Amino acid sequence: MKVLAILPPFLPVDAIRQTVQQILPDIEVKTDADFEPLDAQVLIVTTFTRVDSALLDRVRGLKMIQVASTGYDNVLLEEVKKRGIAVCNIPTANKETVAEHVIALVLSIMKDIRFMDSEIRAGRWPMLSGTQELKGKIFGIIGMGAIGKKLAERLVPFEVELMYYDPRRLSPEEEETLGVEFSSLDELLKLSDAVSIHVPLTPETRAMISSDKLGLMKDRAILINTSRGEIVDEAALIEAAKKKSIRAGIDVFYREPPDFNSEMFSMDQFLFTPHIAGVSMESQQRFITETVANVLRYVQGLEPQFRVA
Repeated sequence: MKVLAILPPFLPVDAIRQTVQQILPDIEVKTDADFEPLDAQVLIVTTFTRVDSALLDRVRGLKMIQVASTGYDNVLLEEVKKRGIAVCNIPTANKETVAEHVIALVLSIMKDIRFMDSEIRAGRWPMLSGTQELKGKIFGIIGMGAIGKKLAERLVPFEVELMYYDPRRLSPEEEETLGVEFSSLDELLKLSDAVSIHVPLTPETRAMISSDKLGLMKDRAILINTSRGEIVDEAALIEAAKKKSIRAGIDVFYREPPDFNSEMFSMDQFLFTPHIAGVSMESQQRFITETVANVLRYVQGLEPQFRVA
């Protein structure tokens, strides 16, 4: 079975090719989607490759698409469903990395790390601070999938009160194990001191954190978005930062790289990272391993895991 992989050129493509070919010898690796039509039954992509009609037309005989990522909004699902192509993602490889990144952003904001660092670099020695403890705060998690659950586990030692919202409620046993309390989205936003978003980008979640939803949040509450930029109304978030002193840790943007002229980049309440919450040396190795393992399952005639379409 022929396998085609399209990888972004900034990855160590040669090293990945050598590793993968030992397990999938009949694999072709390309670094862009501009190629002559070819035959392949399996396509491996990252989120940096848009899987649209034009790409699908160039891969003849395609039966399965494996996205080497948790997110898969780069795949035009309506089109692949129409063509009867299976789509799988890897939802578990970066759950540890994202959970740690969320906690790092929250603590950096609450402890005002950026301000203190800049003051010392400027030769000043601040004597007072308005920093806060995470202990005793209410922490809301929007989306209780693999990453949301891992975040809940990692937050237990901080002695926070954990709330969550998800369209599919966990079983009572899971809620008790994780120490989380289910609530509506509105109630979660009203009560939480910190909120972290962990939902996929879908028509239902696009702009779900709107002006009205941000208006429910406490003054100086913290919003963390490591999911997708389009889930939060960016203009509304800027207004909420002005009017309610909402603070935010932002890892994802509407457009990437973003418009650096945006007003939010001049606002002290915001802390930014470059869509890297799920990237660590450990998570990247897991993505490679789990991607190859899932493709190998399909090649061997088994049902692949983590099918999303």
